[in-house]
Amino acid sequence: MSESDPLFSVRDKVVIVSGGSRGIGRALAEGFARRGAKVIITGRDATTLEVTAAEISQGTHPADFVTCDVAKPETIGPMVEAIIAKTGRIDTLLNVAGVNIRKRVETYTEEEYDYITNINLKGAFLVSQAVGRQMIAQGTGGTIVNIDSLNTFAPLKGVLPYAMSKAGLGMMTRGMGSEWGDHGIRVNAIAPGFVLTDLTNKLWSDPTMQAWGKANTPLRRLGQPEDMVGAAIFLASDASRFMTGQVLYVDGGITCGIQWPIPLT
Repeated sequence: MSESDPLFSVRDKVVIVSGGSRGIGRALAEGFARRGAKVIITGRDATTLEVTAAEISQGTHPADFVTCDVAKPETIGPMVEAIIAKTGRIDTLLNVAGVNIRKRVETYTEEEYDYITNINLKGAFLVSQAVGRQMIAQGTGGTIVNIDSLNTFAPLKGVLPYAMSKAGLGMMTRGMGSEWGDHGIRVNAIAPGFVLTDLTNKLWSDPTMQAWGKANTPLRRLGQPEDMVGAAIFLASDASRFMTGQVLYVDGGITCGIQWPIPLT
């Protein structure tokens, strides 16, 4: 992908990254900033957001931030209003904010279930709804990119509420893409495979887990947050202008098929 090719350009686009202070969100925010987008990251902690925005700022458009806890609906409307006051419009929303708790299905509490689904699904819906309203009012279209999960292809053990929330996010992607197409708003999703982030480093530092992850990934490595940037740029740019309601699996090939250890002769 050539950064000088207007087909893939995101230069000067106003891009919100919900959950943009770390992990995949931070990598996407930095990737868009490097390509000349006007990036605004959102999250719960103002101090972390401020530091991240300063670190990822590039060129003529310093990254900015607005605090918003997607689990608290009352913070979402003011977040959108604050961004419009600063930029006048919104071109792209990246829905990255997400949480997980790993445990057996019979041991989840109602509070833990609500914690996961309120952020991963309800929060993403309400943020998309608020941004979608603004895009409709603008009359110039827009793009929304949701971060789905490998779990929507086949759920892993020990993360059922997370898998359920991401399955809902996949249906939300299709439904919003269907309803908002006549407004020129495209809604797509990226489903990462096994990616090393601050939240998963402890899990993947276990030698047994790391060997299993690599053995089941045809490209024979775990993903990095930066591996998601190309797909996000593609989905936010004119290169994907006839795509909506789709999920792209950026997973190193895990969903190609079942890997088994028989020798091929």
